[in-house]
Amino acid sequence: MEATSPLQVDRHGAIVTLQFHRPDALNAVDVPMATALRDAARQIAADRSVRAVVLRGAGKAFMAGGDLPTLQADPAQGAADLLGPLNEAITLLSAIDAPVIAQVHGVAAGGGMSLMLAADFILLAEGTRLNLAYINLGTSCDLGASWALPRLVGLRKALEIALLGDTLTADDALRLGLVNRVLPAAELDGAVQQLAERLAAGPTVALGHMRRLMRTSFDRDLPDQLAAEARAFHECALSADLPEGIEAFFAKRKPQFTGR
Repeated sequence: MEATSPLQVDRHGAIVTLQFHRPDALNAVDVPMATALRDAARQIAADRSVRAVVLRGAGKAFMAGGDLPTLQADPAQGAADLLGPLNEAITLLSAIDAPVIAQVHGVAAGGGMSLMLAADFILLAEGTRLNLAYINLGTSCDLGASWALPRLVGLRKALEIALLGDTLTADDALRLGLVNRVLPAAELDGAVQQLAERLAAGPTVALGHMRRLMRTSFDRDLPDQLAAEARAFHECALSADLPEGIEAFFAKRKPQFTGR
């Protein structure tokens, strides 16, 4: 996309990076950015050659949340205009096979923190500040925060984070299990790239089934989850990657997965 776009889309091989690009506003998401993210998610969902997705922010922050001038002009309509495309984007990205990595620095607040929580992996720069923030503006959360947060930290801690609206440090986030790793800012790019390349070289069909099985496991009893696992295993067995993995195991070599 052109340099003035609120969302920069960059592809290297099987890895697609989506960079929020309103640095002067700390990447607060406005309607054009929300629409661009939805459109990018649609393209990714339709392209099975994508095998890893990275979310990141330009400038000093990951994302400072929703664009307040958009909400100030007409809170109800502004929220609807933002949440329609954003919810579609999150739904699409949760359903693809490619794992999603959030590369977070500076600030992730409000919708930015909610969007971060939707990723499968979160790598955080030292010094990053997180705040769910909604309650400080007098509203409830969106973008799946009420779904993701209790699953990650438990109900009691989720209520504390959501209802008090206090700022969390990077160390807090790691201790609570909100993120996977905290790294020096200078090492964040390299660590994310290394993880994305590792995931993109993996058995993408199996990764997709695994991420969806984990996310939906809270909504099923054990017999239903066993049945879902069996269906997913059957689909993996029809892929090219399971035979390759078995052959590589017996040949004592590294498997060459194609993601198909």
